[in-house]
Amino acid sequence: MLGSIRIPELPRGPALAFSLHRFQTRRGRWAYAGWYRTARTELQDRGLDCMVRTLLLPLFPRAAYFPDFLTPAQAGEGLDAGLEAIVATPRRRVLREVGILARVSGAPAWAPALADRETRGDLVRALRAYHDALIAPHTEILQARLDATRSDLARGLIDQGAEALLRRLGPRVRWRAPVLTVDYSAAERDLHLNGRGLVLIPSYFCWGTPVSLADPGLPPVLLYPLLHEAPPQPADPSAQATLAALLGRTRAATLHLIAAGATTGELARALGISPATATHHTTSLRNAHLITSHRHTTTVLHTLTPLGAALLKANTQQDHPTATRPTARGQGRGRA
Repeated sequence: MLGSIRIPELPRGPALAFSLHRFQTRRGRWAYAGWYRTARTELQDRGLDCMVRTLLLPLFPRAAYFPDFLTPAQAGEGLDAGLEAIVATPRRRVLREVGILARVSGAPAWAPALADRETRGDLVRALRAYHDALIAPHTEILQARLDATRSDLARGLIDQGAEALLRRLGPRVRWRAPVLTVDYSAAERDLHLNGRGLVLIPSYFCWGTPVSLADPGLPPVLLYPLLHEAPPQPADPSAQATLAALLGRTRAATLHLIAAGATTGELARALGISPATATHHTTSLRNAHLITSHRHTTTVLHTLTPLGAALLKANTQQDHPTATRPTARGQGRGRA
């Protein structure tokens, strides 16, 4: 039986791992362009680029496998809990998973030293430095988008049920009781839930296909890539002028920015207006059913409604794929 589906309230755990994958491929680069530019600068300014290249990337390859103990379930409770879980991993498990890494993806010669608790302590200090430089400054927008996705998944679970929710994850994910099958390029991966339920974690940096933990003995977890909308590009000045004539120049520019998802603060900075003025424009667009807004603590994330997307599409042309959907990648864990 399927059992329950749980969508954690703080799905931050995979951010470290999958953000490291973004340095190892150009696939989906457009979706992370702003983050990538600042990330490169921060790594150089803080002197972390060598550490990332020689220590972190070899342990988190964008490949068929990387160790499960590096993405512990406790990371869903926050950064500290996740890092503490890495340090507390039993020596035998570390050696087993490092051995799998060596056979499947290739491991650095020093990797077996991670069985030593002090060496893992050095690793988590490196992970914390990486997080503080590249993840923490973007927490507001990352969490707002994760919360919006989580709310959407939760509504789907309530309105349509668990099996319908799994079907929404795309053709690469199939539920046939009691087995959940996830397709990768080289093979299929079956998750035998055995009534244990499933933890579904939206991941901002995961790209392309859902990813599961490699060890079938661990609690069933499926990491689900967020939907990234490419910002539409103006078709021509006359089309842009038409939209501006309809909505007003600032409101039209606001709608363009919201196509990629934007917070009120981001809109204010991009448009050179005050947050109060940005709120005035988003309120008008929301009242016209062109956008929808999701609040997370003090942050509000704005996205297009189908009507808003249709209006924008009629006056723009898309130069990028509109979204990332689950596609075949990798084997075992899969690659993002």
